[in-house]
Amino acid sequence: MGIRIYNPTSAGRRDGSVSDFAECTSPQVNAPYKPLLKRKKKTGGRNNQGIVTSRFRGGGHKQMMRVLDFKRKADGIEATVLSIEYAPCRTARVALVQYADAVQTKSYILAPLGLKAGDKVMSGETAEPKPGNCLPLSKIPLGLTIHNIELKPGRGGQICRSAGCSAVLGARDKGQALITLPSGEVRRVSDKCRATIGSVSNPDHMNISLGKAGRKRWMGRKPHNRGVAMNPTDHPMGGGEGRSKSGGHPKGPSGVLAKGGKTRKKKKPSNAAIVRRRPPGRFQQHNG
Repeated sequence: MGIRIYNPTSAGRRDGSVSDFAECTSPQVNAPYKPLLKRKKKTGGRNNQGIVTSRFRGGGHKQMMRVLDFKRKADGIEATVLSIEYAPCRTARVALVQYADAVQTKSYILAPLGLKAGDKVMSGETAEPKPGNCLPLSKIPLGLTIHNIELKPGRGGQICRSAGCSAVLGARDKGQALITLPSGEVRRVSDKCRATIGSVSNPDHMNISLGKAGRKRWMGRKPHNRGVAMNPTDHPMGGGEGRSKSGGHPKGPSGVLAKGGKTRKKKKPSNAAIVRRRPPGRFQQHNG
């Protein structure tokens, strides 16, 4: 697992890099499992009424999503990892596993760091706490790194699913577990919720350099236009002679202030589950 740097044969290749896919099995041997493939629908950033709700989205390469099993409800049944595959719709690698049941069920799961083809994984309360196994938080030893964490029992993993992410199980008390998230936030969840042991694969994803704007277009991202470069009719920060900040604070196209304020709802029900908030961001630090 690492990064392969392109030779500078052109301006776009000069600073570009790509994953070496060393942890993935050969595509000639293990092609994607077709029954678990689903076409990703492109929206172009528009809602069901055709209005752009997310700017600078559109185009991009066609993608086939791998339908992942985030719930891991096949308790007590050992599964064999058939292959570690690249998934075009997510940053982490996925693992195709086959359960040792009567029908030899196959499913995709998030591949933790270090999982290889031929390894065995299991879920349930009796599973061993090793990378790739899914257990309730009440059965996981304290201090272990976990990922794919449920917020409500039975809903499926919702936290720590991107490449290289992991959380730490800190403590348990009165049916609740304290988890330290990658952001530094400490959150309280039910110890009946499930999590997978280990950290998510492909931690070098954040170190990849695209090298040229075209690679971003392949991902469905269009050029981002600055508000100060627009006309006053198009953006509140537009207009003025020369380069101008328009004499106001940064704001979005609708006039809402864009920097410095907290965006989380004050009366959100899950606020009570946050024991310690994450450190303030770049524009939220207080001057002491």
